[in-house]
Amino acid sequence: MVNPQLPLIDLHRHLDGNVRLGTILDLGLQHGIDLPANDIESLRPYVQVTNPQPDVMAFIAKFKWMVAVLADYPACYRIAYENVLDAANEGLDYVELRFSPLFMAEPHGLNPIGVVEAVVSGAEAGSQEANIPANLIGILSRTYGEEIAWEELAALLTQADQLVALDLAGDEANFPGAHFSAHCRKAQEAGLALTIHAGEAAGAESVWQAIRDLGAVRIGHAIHAVEDDQLMDFIVANEIGIECNLTSNVQTSTVLNYASHPIKTFLEHGALATINTDDPGISGITLPYEYEVAAHAAGLTIEQIQTAQRNALEVAFLTMAEKEALLAKKSSG
Repeated sequence: MVNPQLPLIDLHRHLDGNVRLGTILDLGLQHGIDLPANDIESLRPYVQVTNPQPDVMAFIAKFKWMVAVLADYPACYRIAYENVLDAANEGLDYVELRFSPLFMAEPHGLNPIGVVEAVVSGAEAGSQEANIPANLIGILSRTYGEEIAWEELAALLTQADQLVALDLAGDEANFPGAHFSAHCRKAQEAGLALTIHAGEAAGAESVWQAIRDLGAVRIGHAIHAVEDDQLMDFIVANEIGIECNLTSNVQTSTVLNYASHPIKTFLEHGALATINTDDPGISGITLPYEYEVAAHAAGLTIEQIQTAQRNALEVAFLTMAEKEALLAKKSSG
C-alpha cells in the first residue's frame, strides 16, 4: 500500500499513449476519420493490449489510433488537457507527461511547433483546473533517425522554458543513443534535464551510454542494467533515477512476468527505482493499480513499495521548494 503521507507521483507517462477511448471516437467522428470500430468496447482491442506483445515495437503499434485522430492543434490540446485531468482523477499529486511532437504531427501533416504549443497550453489548462502540478518532457523519437531528430528538437526548444527535460524514445535496438549525443548536449545547453529510454530493447551497454555519453540523470526502464554489477553500483553511487513500468514491461515481453521484473533487485541494491505507468491508455491500467496489484506481483514488500514512492519525489524534475510544497500539502490533508 502507498504511504498516505507521501505524494503519489508518475514520472514516466506518455500522453500520446494515454488517449481516452471516448476521445478517439469523438475526434474520429469530428474529423471524418475511418476508425476500426464505432463504440468504446469494440474499439478497445485495437487500442489496448489484451495479450503480451512480442516486443516493444509491436506494443508501440498500439499507438496507431491514438495519434490517428490528432487531425488539428485543438485535438493535441485536448489530449494534453485530458491527461492532466485523468492523472488528478487517479489520485495523483504530481505527474510528468512526455510526448513526441513529430509522432503526434505525422498522421495529418501538422507542424511539430504547433503541436508543442498546443500540448503546453492544454497541460497548463488541465493543471489549473484540476489543481495538480504537471510538467512536460519532450521526446526525440529515435525511429525517425538523427537528422529528423534535429527538426523535432528545434520544435521542442521553441517552448524550452515550458519543459523540464528531454527524452530519447522509440526503436532503441536499431537506433543507439550514440547517434543523438549532439542533440542531448543542445538540450542541456537549453536548460533541460535528460531522461533516456535505455536497457529495454537493448542491453546494459545502452544504459551506460545513456548515462556516460548522453548525460542522463534518469533512465526509463533500465531492465538490463541488472546484468552488470558495475553498472548497478554506478547507478546507486550517482543517484540515477530508474523509471520502472511493471505492467508495460510484461506486455512488451521485456520481462516474462511480474515476478521476473528487476524492480525488487533495484530497490534491494539501493537504486532510486520508481513505479510508473508508461502508457496507461494502452496498458489499460492506472498508477494505483501498479502500486496495489503489479508491485505486489513483482514481489515487493510494503516497505519497498513505499520506498519507490519516496524515490519518485526524490528524483522528480522539481525544485526543492516544489517538493516541500507537495509534502506539506499531503501532511495538511
